[in-house]
Amino acid sequence: MPDEERAGAAGTEAGAGAGPVRLFCTDHGGDGPPLLLLHGLAGHCGEWEALAARFAATHRVIAFDARGSGQSTRRPGDVTRAAHVRDVRAVAHWFGLAGQDTVLVGQSMGGLTALLTAAAHPEVCRALVLIEAGPAGPSPELPEQIGRWLDSWPVPFPDMEAAEAFFGGGPAGRAWAAGLAPGPGGLHPRVDRDVMVATVQENAHRDYWDAWDRVRCPVLVLRGENGTMKPGEADRMRDRHPATRIAVIPGAGHDAHLDNTQAVYGEMAHYLRDLRQ
Repeated sequence: MPDEERAGAAGTEAGAGAGPVRLFCTDHGGDGPPLLLLHGLAGHCGEWEALAARFAATHRVIAFDARGSGQSTRRPGDVTRAAHVRDVRAVAHWFGLAGQDTVLVGQSMGGLTALLTAAAHPEVCRALVLIEAGPAGPSPELPEQIGRWLDSWPVPFPDMEAAEAFFGGGPAGRAWAAGLAPGPGGLHPRVDRDVMVATVQENAHRDYWDAWDRVRCPVLVLRGENGTMKPGEADRMRDRHPATRIAVIPGAGHDAHLDNTQAVYGEMAHYLRDLRQ
């Protein structure tokens, strides 16, 4: 198998007027227990490449663009959390991961999707790794915050250098800039502003502690030292689910997997070794 093989997988939406959704997937290959990687809001599967390269020698590593993001269907008719959970199951089926020792790894909104998948479909995964992600809420201000953030992007970006600078430079800036696509006048987002705002509407009105209480598998929670996840949320997760390990990633913000990839890899590798014992 080549180092990177791409394929499309289709998830089926429910609801009037909904149609099939194309999910763009990246198979990094590798042998061993599968890792299925879920990016955060407005991100793309390419942001996992540095971490995937480290694990490819010991794990089968697969990532995909969530509906509404990257090269997956840009304007799906359903952006609920339930739809995103269906997509995880569709990708797992597409790559034949069902029944294997799959670990779901998700950052931010991708982590919430991983959590909800484990709660509703425990057969899909053996364990979870949640990066800057948990069940806390509601967050009534979130849709407006996301809208303002996307409105602040100076689209089109004239070039990659300008885009990387806008997104803060470093590995995180390069990863966010890599998610842009050429278009009239420069580089454009591969997400639709209104779709992203709609994607977080549920989070504005509810928390997910009920789902957390249904998770039965082991969980690793990785919190960025300078991230947005509150220490109290992680501690409460462990209190309610003792099979939870918590680690803080030094110097990292919300994009901990990009800000300090080596530390994230180290925590995950140690955790995954312990799972096999």
